[in-house]
Amino acid sequence: MTKAELVEKIYESVGFSKRESADIVDAVFELMKEAMGEGEKIKISGFGNFMVRSKRERIGRNPHTREAITITARKVVTFKASQLLKKAVNSGQVQKTTRARKAKPAAE
Repeated sequence: MTKAELVEKIYESVGFSKRESADIVDAVFELMKEAMGEGEKIKISGFGNFMVRSKRERIGRNPHTREAITITARKVVTFKASQLLKKAVNSGQVQKTTRARKAKPAAE
């Protein structure tokens, strides 16, 4: 699923305009980036955990030349799925939990 498809699904199921849906998706992703940039763990109940891990410098090999190279230290983002998500994926029965929002009355 792409970001555009996610915006479309929010538009269809919640009732926000496409612009509002896109702004919400952008805001959520931006908040997640900021939190992980500060080293925070993000826990989404029933979905999973996003966390930043530090990897130390290590020696690797170029697969074409077999030459030893140094892989620099870096931070990586990891995701660990919750048991509920694993169960839903493995059973093939993902429940729809989004509730439709009542449409705003039209301005007269």
